[in-house]
Amino acid sequence: MSAPAFPLRNKIAYAFGMMGWSVMINLISVILVYLYLPPANSGLPALITQVAIFGIFNAIAIITASGRLVDAVYDPLIAQLSDKSKNPKGRRIPMMKWAILPSLIFCCLVFSPLKQSESSLNIWWLVFTLVGFYMSSTTYIIPYNALLPELAPSSEDKVTLSTFQSVGYVFGIAIASNAFNIADILQHQFHISSRVTALQYTVFILAILGAGFMCVTAFGIDEKKYVTGKPSVISIRKALRQTLSNKNFRLFIVADFSYFIAITIITSGLIYFVTVLLRLPETIGNKLMITMVLISFVFYPVITWLAKKIGKKIIVICSFALLAGIFLGIFFLGRGELDPEVQIYALIALAAIPVASLNILPNAILSEIIAKDVNETGHNKEAIYFAVRYFFVKIAQTFGIGLFAMFLVYGKDIGHDFGIRLNGVLGFGLCVFAAVVFTRFKER
Repeated sequence: MSAPAFPLRNKIAYAFGMMGWSVMINLISVILVYLYLPPANSGLPALITQVAIFGIFNAIAIITASGRLVDAVYDPLIAQLSDKSKNPKGRRIPMMKWAILPSLIFCCLVFSPLKQSESSLNIWWLVFTLVGFYMSSTTYIIPYNALLPELAPSSEDKVTLSTFQSVGYVFGIAIASNAFNIADILQHQFHISSRVTALQYTVFILAILGAGFMCVTAFGIDEKKYVTGKPSVISIRKALRQTLSNKNFRLFIVADFSYFIAITIITSGLIYFVTVLLRLPETIGNKLMITMVLISFVFYPVITWLAKKIGKKIIVICSFALLAGIFLGIFFLGRGELDPEVQIYALIALAAIPVASLNILPNAILSEIIAKDVNETGHNKEAIYFAVRYFFVKIAQTFGIGLFAMFLVYGKDIGHDFGIRLNGVLGFGLCVFAAVVFTRFKER
């Protein structure tokens, strides 16, 4: 017996889950490096040592790497538990419900250092809280994504639900990008003298909001009504072997890996691009994200229509190529006669186009890869595919934050900014590589 069609109200509820997760994960991306490794003109105290280790690595790069690596190993374990679950209420949503509260708690703790000055205690605290946050958020997002191919049976349904998911993700970024503006309001309205304290209150408010969004999905969708998938019966080793033997999936992962390193560099570096390269106030960040969101939304229906007409592959390749050019533009920010605001708004407006397609299409493509595999093998191992993908996404994000922070050793302040500019060159190379790899992808 087939499941009933997934209604519009539930597609909206599904998007809320991604929006909540996006708020939390992007609070980490937007604020973490800036709070713990602030530029000289920020007015923030140094909370951990900024001394380069072996001449190139700094503490924040090593800390984020350790947290992500532990989490990445945890991904397939959660995926296997979800795929094999025999919970009468469903394989995915019961697990998601349990993950919301610890995700909220650890997200807040990440921004609550034990000392308000440089201390080795802050390093160990950050390692502990990041590992806790990444493991908690993984317990939510892996089952969440595994629902997509189950809730969207046809190729068109997958693109549609991926679009809703992408809208949620972009809204989450937009909300998280308001952190500095909200901190300003709190600081002035409630006479908070410490900038760190104002940022902490902001994180608490936004993290609670994100947890509320995650609850909309977890408590608003009846999984058993719309999902007919059966528990997987194969071992985790066999499931991983079958997954990684899929050539199309391997090509997808390599391109996806390069893209996420690049996009993490943009997310981590935006506040530096604005305040150091262009010498603009940090509060302009939310205006930039709102601009990107609005322009992205204009292109969402265009991307969906084009995907039906010419296929997803060519759109993805063109998007990587355009994003490569945008990264190259980062290297030249703040140079020349053009007004700094015009420079950054033009770059953000152009970036919105490839970001729109690369937010929508990858999950739809992956869902089709999964559906084909399920038909061929007879095993419902949706979560394993997403776990492998997110394993590499998290490694990529670790590389992205780590490489960005590492390059800051070569200059992160006004007049000494070469390290920031080098990240633009790195992003360019990564996007060109992703485009070349994806030309070998076979779209069916």
